Amino acid sequence: MSASVIYDPPEVGAECVGFAPLAKWLETHAQSLDGDRLMAAEILPRLGASGLLRVGVAAENGGCAGSVVDAIEVVADIAGCSLTAAFVFWGQRTFIEYLLHSPNRGLRDEWLPALLEGRYAGATGLSNAMKYLSNLETLQIHASELAAPGTGGPVRFTLNGNLPWVTNLRREGFLVAAAVEHSDGRAPSIFAIPSGGAGTRRSEDLDLIALRASNTAALAIEGTVVDRHYQITDNAPAFLTRVRPAFLGLQCGMSIGLARRALRAVAEVHGAARGVLAHEHAALAAGLDSTTQRLYEGIDSDELRNAPAALFELRIELADLVAEVLNLEIQASGGLGYLRGRSEVARRAREAAFIPIVTPSIIQLKSQLQFYAAAGAT
Repeated sequence: MSASVIYDPPEVGAECVGFAPLAKWLETHAQSLDGDRLMAAEILPRLGASGLLRVGVAAENGGCAGSVVDAIEVVADIAGCSLTAAFVFWGQRTFIEYLLHSPNRGLRDEWLPALLEGRYAGATGLSNAMKYLSNLETLQIHASELAAPGTGGPVRFTLNGNLPWVTNLRREGFLVAAAVEHSDGRAPSIFAIPSGGAGTRRSEDLDLIALRASNTAALAIEGTVVDRHYQITDNAPAFLTRVRPAFLGLQCGMSIGLARRALRAVAEVHGAARGVLAHEHAALAAGLDSTTQRLYEGIDSDELRNAPAALFELRIELADLVAEVLNLEIQASGGLGYLRGRSEVARRAREAAFIPIVTPSIIQLKSQLQFYAAAGAT
């Protein structure tokens, strides 16, 4: 696998359009998507129209077949054009993955078509839950049962809490996945909370320094009532363990794609810098290929499901590679890269600064690895 790979999704039906038309639009508007919110509403419909959200989804569920690894490659290709769009794609595709693993077929049948087509947004509000799974944070949403079994009505729950940072909270409508702690002591569960309901309030977009068209905001949940129809799972810990490789793997696609694109930029440099940087370029490209291959093999074999430490280490390695590769691109671009409008290196540098802090952050993962080491776990 080389740093110049461009993924072509499986051709299964007319709905699998491919990457090229989307790439052209993303490359044209990448600066705007990073720097302002003007085209925030356009990203998801274009992702849906490309057919790429269907990659890694079985044909019987409306997909183009393939695996999660194929979907990670899509994230990587999009990240090479625009990390903003890749971040939105990650949120949408990860939410789709939750529905594919959910035993709640009614929820999946109702919402999956609109999510695959990009007509409705899926927001993965489970960063808090993933940190909870690793003993890094308590759950921030609490649920109380509203109607006890035996009353003749559906079991409903009142939810209260907040999610301080969620991407793909599209103003035109969204479902957000949230893990909740039950007041009666039962195992935490996960609900898909629809926008527009009483007590669900989206903040204004967070004032990010980059990725500003990603529809990233906070969500306050105050007395929101949901019933079991919106329950993704009634056993959050077991479910999160099962989907964690896809959650983090798809997230790693952003690092892979950004690093590949920067490596291509360095390879395109002419003059003395090309020769001076050739050895570092080759070493970083080889490291990226090796780490990516190990990630893909671990996901394909399912070995990473019960080996969170190995998964965290791969995420950290890829984040470190992004930083090194972007530093190399900055060196290669020289003064030209520091001029407004003359190079994409400044945008990619801002994008790369996001990689270590996307939840779970590198600091959080390193803390968890220290915990595992002290406990003798893997």
